[in-house]
Order: sequence, then structure tokens, then C-alpha cells
Amino acid sequence: MTTIPSFVERLKKIGVNVELIGNYPWIYLDKINGKKVKGTFMANHGFTVFFLGIRPGQPNTITNISVVFDKIRETLNAQADNHRGHTRSSNLEKDC
Repeated sequence: MTTIPSFVERLKKIGVNVELIGNYPWIYLDKINGKKVKGTFMANHGFTVFFLGIRPGQPNTITNISVVFDKIRETLNAQADNHRGHTRSSNLEKDC
């Protein structure tokens, strides 16, 4: 079982700092390395990473690890492109 602290710490070990925010029972991915996460997943107001247990003793559950890591990669790639001063679409235009 992946806990919220272990999720954050494991990402931190590979150089990815995440900021989470919550609106019970949802835990949203707010920022990745300081960059605001865009879009929603399994909620109307943010990109949901975890659901908190709503009954005593019920564990927190991660939404979908594959989708979460796809969003992390997408945000990091967009951030890297912005640091280079261009976007992916402008690279594609230059190559065509």
C-alpha cells in the first residue's frame, strides 16, 4: 500500500518535489517542482492522487498510479521545455 508520506518521499528522492492539497476525501496534486498542475482527474476541482478513507480504519487509496505518473511526466516535460525557451509544438513546426 502506498501512503501519502511514502509517495512524497519517494518522489523527493528522485528530485521531484510535489505539493498536495486536500478537500476531504480528495487529495490533489497541486504543484510539481513549483509548477502548478493543470487539469482534473476523478474530481471537478483538481487532479486527484489519493482518496482518504471515509470510515474508521479504512486506508487511503491512490487513484491510478499510471495516470498519476503520466501527469507528473507531462508536467515535468512542459517545465523543461519552458526552461529551454520554447514549446514542443514550436519544435515540431521547425522540424516540418
